[in-house]
Amino acid sequence: MPSALPIGDPAPPDGSLPASALTGLGDRPFGVYVHVPFCATRCGYCDFNTYTAGELGTSASPASWLEGLRRELDLAASVLGDPPAADTVFVGGGTPSLLGATGLGQVLDAVRSSFGLSAGAEVTTESNPESTSPEFFAAIRDAGYTRVSLGMQSAARHVLAVLDRAHTPGRPVAAAREARTAGFDHVNLDLIYGTPGETVADLQASLDAVRSAGVDHVSAYALIVEEGTALARRVRRGELPMPDDDVLADKYELIDAAMTAQGLTWYEVSNWAASAEAACRHNLLYWQGADWWGAGPGAHSHVGGVRWWNVKHPAKYAELLAAGTSPAVGRELLDDDDRRVERVLLELRLATGLPLDGLDADGQAEAKSAAADGLLDHTALDLGRCVLTDRGRLLADAVVRRLT
Repeated sequence: MPSALPIGDPAPPDGSLPASALTGLGDRPFGVYVHVPFCATRCGYCDFNTYTAGELGTSASPASWLEGLRRELDLAASVLGDPPAADTVFVGGGTPSLLGATGLGQVLDAVRSSFGLSAGAEVTTESNPESTSPEFFAAIRDAGYTRVSLGMQSAARHVLAVLDRAHTPGRPVAAAREARTAGFDHVNLDLIYGTPGETVADLQASLDAVRSAGVDHVSAYALIVEEGTALARRVRRGELPMPDDDVLADKYELIDAAMTAQGLTWYEVSNWAASAEAACRHNLLYWQGADWWGAGPGAHSHVGGVRWWNVKHPAKYAELLAAGTSPAVGRELLDDDDRRVERVLLELRLATGLPLDGLDADGQAEAKSAAADGLLDHTALDLGRCVLTDRGRLLADAVVRRLT
């Protein structure tokens, strides 16, 4: 019998985990992800599990979602038995800032109540710049948040229009400055590059805006045209061109050079930070295969080699929890080969790289070949680590395929 459950295998109604998953719990970093499924409008490129008020109608609300969240976090604490305090908390979405400072404070209170926070815990919330203010940042800082991630995407108005982003071009920079004034040492700006119609001058203007914001962390992602989105339909109809891989590579190099000039160093292929302290510890937890409980509609979790995911619709999510049932709808138990492949896929994206002995014999031979091709750093490989070169970062997915 295979050791891995098929993807989509039903999760137990009580949310229980096999004893093997709980072995060593607390020895590894532990995080809590909270998914806020609400958005004011739907962006054309987004395929995240989000809903506008018009799409939900009266079937769900922030209040019913919060009550469900509290119940799930209490369930999580019960399932884990003696849950470790959260080293990191990340509130994402969706648009968490639509909850307001009061709502975000209630979310963090719920995490504290069920898990507690470790000393020096990193607590992040994503925010749409248009739904923030100086008062908002001051209030969430007082509530215990230590880090803010702001969706900027671009400083070019016409690029934002293609993405269906509602914020004005200058608002993310202003919001970042307000967050710093409120006492946030760690502020991230998210960029999307490669949007149809984005010129090199547009991207440079975005990078100049980032520099003026004075943030200590930047994430930059190439636009992906996801099936089922409004953007994909526009591309299919020929209204917009598909992003070109060569253009995306050129723009990535421009971003990397700009970040370096600003004193930010890459620590993951799509992320740059001003220092080790500025790196997002919660995301590192994902990339390093640690443990996290994902709470909220559609959230994914991983503990001790078991991965599971929740029902997507907020109304069904709240209904299941009100009935005392876990909202998880599917799970899989990762076998040794699954975990090896995942380790390569995730750790190779980090600047610290992947231990060479984490590869099988074929993978180690491929690593030497990749180094000869200029994709892995020769010096690091001699020291027993697979670290992407600058060229390797541009072809990271291909390198992963070679090593697995």
